[in-house]
Amino acid sequence: QVQLVESGGGLVQAGGSLRLSCVASGSIFSINSMGWYRQAPGKQRLLVAQTIGSSHLNYADSVRGRFTISSDSAKNTVYLQMNSLKPEDTAVYYCSADVLPITYTTSRRYWGQGTQVTVSS
Repeated sequence: QVQLVESGGGLVQAGGSLRLSCVASGSIFSINSMGWYRQAPGKQRLLVAQTIGSSHLNYADSVRGRFTISSDSAKNTVYLQMNSLKPEDTAVYYCSADVLPITYTTSRRYWGQGTQVTVSS
């Protein structure tokens, strides 16, 4: 099947930076979109940033101007560069991809296991 593996989370002071990476692997025919969501304790999982194809980008208002999403389609990899981090950015960050697997006729959404980002004040 398809697996998503994230890396790059950790502990950082407010104002610092982190870069998250997510690699998709497995029986992939094509990827329609890749993105990052986050979930803070007791809150719902929300979209942070998303790339659709190679040119359309979406950002949550709370991160626009501080976070940058990018992707490398040849490597099935998506990145999230997070600058000027704030304590309210603390959450588990999940990679998500809308993938058309080999032998399937419709795409499916896959999720990574999540990586913790903690921003101290």
